[in-house]
Formats: sequence, C-alpha cells, structure tokens
Amino acid sequence: MLGDMTELEVRRGGTRGPAVLLLHGLGATGRVWDGMAGALGDRAWVAPDLPGHGRSAPLPEYTFAAVAEAVAPLVDPAGTVVLGHSFGGVVALHLAGRPGVRAVVGLGIKVVWTADELARAAALAARAPAEFGTREEAVARHLRVAGLDGLVDPADPALDGAVVRTGENWRTALDPRAFGVGDPQMAALLAAAPVPVVLARGEHDPMVTADQLAALVPAPVDLPGLGHNAHVEVPEALLPLLG
Repeated sequence: MLGDMTELEVRRGGTRGPAVLLLHGLGATGRVWDGMAGALGDRAWVAPDLPGHGRSAPLPEYTFAAVAEAVAPLVDPAGTVVLGHSFGGVVALHLAGRPGVRAVVGLGIKVVWTADELARAAALAARAPAEFGTREEAVARHLRVAGLDGLVDPADPALDGAVVRTGENWRTALDPRAFGVGDPQMAALLAAAPVPVVLARGEHDPMVTADQLAALVPAPVDLPGLGHNAHVEVPEALLPLLG
C-alpha cells in the first residue's frame, strides 16, 4: 500500500541512474511504456498504472495532486527524471518539487481547456462505466479512449490489465471519475517548478499546438512526424529529452 489509499501496479527495470519515472496518459496503463522501457536499455525505469487505471486501485476522488501523492513514493531520492504523457505530464509537474526529482518532461499535455471541454470531461466523470458483451469490445473501447487505435495490436497480451470482467460482461479498467480532474493550471505549475522542465509534442498532435507550448516555455520541442502518443510511435525519439 502507498499511504492508506492506493495500491499501485508497478513495473521496473534497469539499474543505471538517474531513474526515469514513466507516467502514462488518461485511460492508458503502464504497459504503454513497454517500447520506451526497451529503448532505455540498462537505465533504471519505473512504470506504474496510475490510480484508477489498469490494475491499480482507485482513489476516493481525483485531482492531479492526489494522483501525484499516490505515485510520489516511486521517486528515487538518488535521482529521478519524471516523464509524463498528457494527463501523466501534469502529474509529473506536481512532482517537480519532490526530493530526488532532477527534471520533468511533459509530452503531449493539453494545456488549453475551454469551458465546454471541461464540462464534457465532468460529464464523462459522472457516467457509470460502459459494459460490453465481449472482451474484444472492451479492448476496442480502451484503445479509443487511450488514443491507441492503430498503434497497439488488440490481441497484445499487454492489454490484459486494461479491461476487467464484470459478471457476464466486460468493461475498461479505467475509473471514469478520473476524467473530473479539471483544468491543469499549467502556467502556475510551471512557475512553481524548481527543476528544469521540458514540454514536448508530436508534430501532428491534435491536442496541443506548438504556439500553445511556446506561450508557456521558451523552447518547446516538436517531434517531427509524430502524433499524440509519440512515446508509442517512436520511443527512441524521446531519449534526447531525458538528459
């Protein structure tokens, strides 16, 4: 148990520091980093399923700070670079002041939210999980929600933790209440970060523009030819960002 709230599913590998803490996006699981783990070679890495995702237990309520508190014990005090994708990138910024965190890399973070978008997210958080008659249908929903359609084989056994059986039916493992985290307040997070922060996006990411990142940091990184899940498409492209 971490604290008294959340039991996390955690995968680890490598031994060479500084360690890399890999935080996935909303709807995904830690297995989305499998390619990145391979690209890191002997470098130490830690990839949890975030609370309410995959095989990790849910939180009583979801805020970015609460999710960060749940994964904070995974930071190696001897030195950790936190790499977070989208939702996980905001969580990474909440860890920026933790002892041992040397730098934060945020990939594909949606930094601008309209009132309508926040209202739609809140509505999703209030819905009961959709149930499906087959595992295949639940896997298909998981891939759509996580933006992994066409990037991950639906037959990949790594998806086993992304869906759960509920009696005769299946559903995604995601706790939909996680959609209710609200506006990430990126400007304030960046202003408070005491360590170097890199913000990056795939060139074709529809969730965030280069201009939106440039309004927040002086040197955002555009990854040529890649989309929102750049870490899945070409994991090696992220290695230069990790120092």
